[in-house]
Amino acid sequence: MDNTGYTTLTRQSGLMREMRVIANNIANSATTGFRQEGVIFSEYVAPARNAESLSMALGNVRNTSLEQGTLTSTGGRFDFAIEGDGFFMLETPAGERLTRAGSFTPNAESELVSPQGHRVLDAGGAPIFIPPDATDLSVGADGTISAGGRALGQIGIMQAAEGTQLVREDGVMFRAEGDILPAENASIAQGFLESSNVNPIGQVARMIEVQRAYELGQNFAETENERMKSALQTFFKR
Repeated sequence: MDNTGYTTLTRQSGLMREMRVIANNIANSATTGFRQEGVIFSEYVAPARNAESLSMALGNVRNTSLEQGTLTSTGGRFDFAIEGDGFFMLETPAGERLTRAGSFTPNAESELVSPQGHRVLDAGGAPIFIPPDATDLSVGADGTISAGGRALGQIGIMQAAEGTQLVREDGVMFRAEGDILPAENASIAQGFLESSNVNPIGQVARMIEVQRAYELGQNFAETENERMKSALQTFFKR
């Protein structure tokens, strides 16, 4: 396969990967706390022996949008939304994970947990206990949980330290490959949930663009294939 074939193949592969990402964004446009993803194309240049260097564009880097989603009022006592930067911290069997999805509830042990049963942690990494008889429970902007005028704990709002990469897991959860710190410019709103930050109209428009680009690449590949076949047939006829 010549350089043209390799270049076309890598381009088509990247566009197909972006199409899958866009489809996943659209499917999660109504998922609480979901962060929109995108694909970044990078150029890879490899030296070739006794020939020009080989350049290929690879769509192999995913970019997560951390733009604020719309806050929707639910009135739920254990529904929380973060305004600003930061994430809730959950304890999972695989370790600590970060999320913007703040629909929680007390479990049988009166610990605040996510719908999947993962315990919500405070800034120190400890679970949060909610007394079963707490009826006038309130949560302040800094995450402090109070009932009957008594502080019960504080929901941790964390953010990735500079240079720390966030790796998406299970749709709305992220694994931090590095240090995480308490968020400085964030607050919690009780009785609200943050909607997905996906722009459905923009994603559908991008899907059409990617589809057309893929079809163009496919047509180019077929034309190039016919050119090569014609050249080989002419060569062997001589």
